[in-house]
Amino acid sequence: MKQMSNLIKKTVGIAFIFLFVNTIFAGNPQRSGQAGASELLINPWARTTGWAGANVAGVRGLEGIYSNVAGLAFTEKTELVFSQTSWLQYGDKMFSANDAVSTISSFGLSQKVGESGVLGFSVMSMDFGEIEITTVESPDGTNSTYTPSFMNMSLSYAKIFSNSIYGGVTVKVISEQISNVSANGVAVDAGIQYVTGKKDNLKFGISLKNVGPRMSFSGDGLSFRGIVGDDDDYKMTVEQRSSELELPALLNIGISYDLTHAQHRLTGAGTFTSNSFQKDQYRLGGEYAYNELFMVRMGYTYEEGIRTPSTRTTALRGPSAGFTIELPIGDSGSTFGLDYSYRHTDPFQGSHSIGARINL
Repeated sequence: MKQMSNLIKKTVGIAFIFLFVNTIFAGNPQRSGQAGASELLINPWARTTGWAGANVAGVRGLEGIYSNVAGLAFTEKTELVFSQTSWLQYGDKMFSANDAVSTISSFGLSQKVGESGVLGFSVMSMDFGEIEITTVESPDGTNSTYTPSFMNMSLSYAKIFSNSIYGGVTVKVISEQISNVSANGVAVDAGIQYVTGKKDNLKFGISLKNVGPRMSFSGDGLSFRGIVGDDDDYKMTVEQRSSELELPALLNIGISYDLTHAQHRLTGAGTFTSNSFQKDQYRLGGEYAYNELFMVRMGYTYEEGIRTPSTRTTALRGPSAGFTIELPIGDSGSTFGLDYSYRHTDPFQGSHSIGARINL
């Protein structure tokens, strides 16, 4: 018990050190837009987005790969999750790349290994539709198109260290491509959760995300034919180098508490997010569950200036909501779940996420 107490103290101490270092070197909101791979800040999963990602302390299963990888350790056997998001909807056709800024498709698989370990894998892909190619000679279009491709792949491992302490780490590969320019990078996430209380109903969580080396773009799109000297006959290919871009590192510190009575559960959660390249955020959320078969949730993300259009620096207005229907499959304990979430945006028509999960 004494060793566990010392470990908790060390964990909290490390968290405050991370927060202090992140505050010193994170910069300020004026650095917004200067980081690369901003898609790392988009939560593609339908369940956790319903309460604004506030449940960093209590997230369970595969969706923890995004919020807090320590939650992956709660996978009981095998979990598969599919999710599709209509990101920043502006048309009438939901989940269409032609009526949204992007359609995000995600897939994940987690598998328990040994007595206390869990392996997880997830892929997130963003579809922006077809974009017409324009050139200096043809500014109105060339009757040809290209399709940007953004993809993140994550490999995670989480472990149960004791009845109260859970931890994990994720390695992510980042890929951004158009027809003639691309960038690739690597990032690491780490997280820990601590569970306490008479009924394990009080939870604390810390996650450090998107830590990695800088990225840069390269490809034929950054080269051109240039003339060397005064002789028109001597031409050569000149390649330009893009500036290096830092990754949008962040630190989450969260707490959650469960109130249970018979078949009912009410969970409240809060998370503070310290961002490197945008304003810090405060996330609050709540979830009601009946017999863990039906769940409804709401959340709110607050950052400085979000209520005033002249000071708002994000299209997300703050409110979010969602629900889950979990259906048992046979007598083996397996379940099939449907998730939905909505995130309010302005001036767009919101972001919708729908997902399906299978627990075997």
